[in-house]
Amino acid sequence: MTSPFPFGKQIAYAFGMMGWSILTNLISVILVYLYAPPANSGIPLLITQVAIFGIFNAIALITAGGRLIDAFYDPFIAQFSDRSKNPKGRRIPVMKWAILPSLVFCFLVFYPLKQEESSLNIAWLVFALVGFYVSSTSYIIPYNALLPELAPGSQDKVRLATWQSVGYVFGIGIASNAFNLSDSLQHSFALDNRIQAIQVTILIMVVLAGICMLIPVLAIDERKYSNGKPNDINMKTALRQTLSNKNFLLFIVADFSYFIAVTIITSGLMYFVTVLARLKEEIGNSLMITMVLVSFVFYPVVNYLAKRIGKKVIVIFSLLFLSLIFFGIYILGKPDIDRQVQIYLLIGLAAIPVASLNILPNAILAEIIAKDSRETKENKEAIYFAVRYFFVKIAQTFGIALFSMFLIYGKDVGNDFGVRMNGILGCVLCFLAAVIFTRFKEERPN
Repeated sequence: MTSPFPFGKQIAYAFGMMGWSILTNLISVILVYLYAPPANSGIPLLITQVAIFGIFNAIALITAGGRLIDAFYDPFIAQFSDRSKNPKGRRIPVMKWAILPSLVFCFLVFYPLKQEESSLNIAWLVFALVGFYVSSTSYIIPYNALLPELAPGSQDKVRLATWQSVGYVFGIGIASNAFNLSDSLQHSFALDNRIQAIQVTILIMVVLAGICMLIPVLAIDERKYSNGKPNDINMKTALRQTLSNKNFLLFIVADFSYFIAVTIITSGLMYFVTVLARLKEEIGNSLMITMVLVSFVFYPVVNYLAKRIGKKVIVIFSLLFLSLIFFGIYILGKPDIDRQVQIYLLIGLAAIPVASLNILPNAILAEIIAKDSRETKENKEAIYFAVRYFFVKIAQTFGIALFSMFLIYGKDVGNDFGVRMNGILGCVLCFLAAVIFTRFKEERPN
């Protein structure tokens, strides 16, 4: 019999997601912008921008390759965690050892060997990205596997997923401040160039992320609050059982489409601001604050509606709404309306579906896992999250690769066709995700 998971521990759990979110969103927000900068960015070219086979560029291939390696690693760390017989727990000990390498490799991603175009920078970026993806995965897979173990009831899962989402959104908000902080540091401390200012900023944020990731490791006694037990099934059997769950597969396919779309937003934010809206980079921070504040207003609404009408209908509505937001990105800057008003309106409206899509998928997956554990008498929480994150990472790979590929067809003011086409792609993908999720069978508690 486990002890109820108290409110203070729920907050501690959310800090872990906030730390991981800072790291992963630093990669999402800055990576492409740093290594494939628009002409007005003031950042020198660090790697070749030449199109390969006419459609791929170097940054697309590098990020795709790193994500693919990471995705295939997921089941191994999940199996290791699920089968762990560590007396301190199956999850927390793995998370603890993953923190330091995650921090180191995240910093190294933004520390090219040369501040000019060089093949050495390509090799270094591949090494650092793979190291970051593998080490950060070793934290987040066991971390997420704790959710169904710490939250036994349906509403408990929604509540803990809500706090987890709060942590994730705070992480996005902090990471989105990178350009503002780097500008301030460059001017205040007379740093030599823009890249050096970004590197100091990354160092500060990486340290903050590490502190956040350490909080749940120190604050949560896994043996006290989790009743998960090691399983003895091999990886092949665990994966076969997981992938034979029809409801889980429907969830994964819809999730896959959504994450391609949301990766386009995170990778393209600075392009939407500076190229389509023709505003300064600094506005990115206030845009993210707007999204955070608006989404927080809707968090209690999501919790209330999930209890009253179920999670499925909210997810479908949110995906359709987000599809319209993406079409708004395609036309951003074209209507005869103040461009700043346009982008704030888009971000404010986007916060509404994002609020539910940040909370409900993890709660839905936790319920799928709990049902499977009851029926099979096996605890495969990490394998489920590993399979989910395998497809998330493939989706993110496609998202970054497609976004980067489209940039070949225009990424500068006055030549922005490639950036705009990402809006159409996101629109179609979110619509497809909504249609697919209509077939999901939700089990409502009596």
